[in-house]
Amino acid sequence: MRTIQLTIDEDLVEKVDRVVQSQGTTRSAFIRSLLRNALFEIREAELDRKHRDGYEKYPVSPDEFDVPENDQAWEER
Repeated sequence: MRTIQLTIDEDLVEKVDRVVQSQGTTRSAFIRSLLRNALFEIREAELDRKHRDGYEKYPVSPDEFDVPENDQAWEER
């Protein structure tokens, strides 16, 4: 791990300290978790944007998901 210096508002430090104390963790562990979650959310948003852009560039055709009836599997009763 690497140590970094971080400047945040005093009221935010107090709120973080209350949360970490109630959860039995440390500021560092709490902030690492928040950063991991933020990076995950950013990555998910980027993948969603790429997915949306792909469908805008290549929209679904009306028959794209049609399966001919004779290709469908029907359960015999």
